[in-house]
Amino acid sequence: MLGDVLRSCRHRLFVATANVKNAHLPTGDGGKAVDLLKAFGQLAGTGVEIRILHSGIPSGPLLERMKAGLPGNISMRRCPRVHAKAVVADGRRMYLGSANLTGAGLGAKSRRRRNFEAGIWTDELSLIDPVLDMLEGIWSGACCQDCGRRELCPVPLEEPDLAS
Repeated sequence: MLGDVLRSCRHRLFVATANVKNAHLPTGDGGKAVDLLKAFGQLAGTGVEIRILHSGIPSGPLLERMKAGLPGNISMRRCPRVHAKAVVADGRRMYLGSANLTGAGLGAKSRRRRNFEAGIWTDELSLIDPVLDMLEGIWSGACCQDCGRRELCPVPLEEPDLAS
C-alpha cells in the first residue's frame, strides 16, 4: 500500500516514525524490495515535499548515506517524544499504526524476521486532519515551549547533523 501511495502522491508526504533506518519497501508483487531513500528521492524529484519526523538517531548505514546530502525537498527533524507512526499523503490519505520506517516494520524482512504490525489506511478527513495538525505542531516547534523533555533535546527539532 505504501508503494501505491508514493506513486500517487503529488504535493506533500509527511512521515512520522520513532525509528528510521536504511530500509527497503516490498514491491507487493514478490519482486526485489525497493530502497526507501531512493524511492523518496525519486518522489522528491517530481516536486513533492517530504517531511520525516522521527525520534531516534537514524541507523548508521542510513547516516552514512545521508552524509552525501538528502535529495532536494526531503527534510528530517528529530524530537525524542515522537512515537507516532503515520504517513500522510497530500493531506488526503493516511496510514496510522504501529510500523516504524524500518525493514522489519515495512515487511521487507523475511517472514520469520518481520514485525507483527497493525495499522489502517484511510481517506477519512475527520481522522487525518487532527493527526496532521499534531504532526505540524511538533514539526513547527509549537510543542517545544511546554515540553517536559527538553533536556533530552540537544538541539530541538534539528535537521540531522551530518558533519560528524
